[in-house]
Amino acid sequence: MLTVRYFAGARAAAGGTSSEEIDAATLDGLIQVLTDRHGERLAVVLKAASFLVDGLTCHDRSAALADGVTVDILPPFAGG
Repeated sequence: MLTVRYFAGARAAAGGTSSEEIDAATLDGLIQVLTDRHGERLAVVLKAASFLVDGLTCHDRSAALADGVTVDILPPFAGG
């Protein structure tokens, strides 16, 4: 299990959920679980989002996620 934390537009697209526990082995797997759970609105956000795994940017969506990590989902922010 891992903890997923949603920020800004990702939180809104997940129905206001700020965090939840998910069972996923990779970011690709996590994205699929989250899309199945929260729908197309979140899927659109996830396509453009950045992912932090225990505070470090992760670009490899097929990389293994260790049990107990925290994944932060950061949608693009305006003005930065």
